[in-house]
Amino acid sequence: MEPKKQIFIVEDHRLFREGLKAILAPGPEYEIIGEAEDGLEAVRLIRKSKPDLVLLDLSMPRMNGFSVLREIKGAMPDVKILVLSIHESDQYVLQAFDAKADGYAIKDSSREELRMAIRNVLEGKKYISPGIADSVLEGYLDGRKTLKSKSSLDTVTEREKEVLKLLGEGCQNKEIADLLNISVKTVEKHRANIMSKLDLHNAAALTAFAFEHGLISSKT
Repeated sequence: MEPKKQIFIVEDHRLFREGLKAILAPGPEYEIIGEAEDGLEAVRLIRKSKPDLVLLDLSMPRMNGFSVLREIKGAMPDVKILVLSIHESDQYVLQAFDAKADGYAIKDSSREELRMAIRNVLEGKKYISPGIADSVLEGYLDGRKTLKSKSSLDTVTEREKEVLKLLGEGCQNKEIADLLNISVKTVEKHRANIMSKLDLHNAAALTAFAFEHGLISSKT
């Protein structure tokens, strides 16, 4: 008998995490070996546990799902990552695959579809929910379609996005420095760069921008 595939869940809503565990844990195929409710915690625990598969929400506190994807795939390219998201737009789907996601499923997928998505990804196949136009994934894989610049957010680096997200969540410079393991001076430099690039002039404007562009789920 083959050993169970080890799955790690990254999701900030406890009810949804419990639902995933209820669907997957009772069967003979899978074993839930860990869970995290924010991006930074997820990266730390996944590096330690080395699961076969990560189920990943994109809208996460402290570090968003795209950053988690890049961190995990950069360090452990063999770990499979299936995104579970409420977002169905081309921009989110293509950005997830550009960050090396192995699959993309919508959160209101059926139990059967979720199991099929997991099987496909674990077998090394790309997966995308049928509810999203097939041309999105086909275009990406064929190299015919690339992410189009949507806003000034595209001028912000991944590290600056992490800082912007934490600023939007109300974190102070010292907290951000501790969370990202960088100096306060570096945080201040990132903050100044962000405000210059986005033409924002105070904390309230930073928070509003982060909310409007999906970096945080609610204004704090």
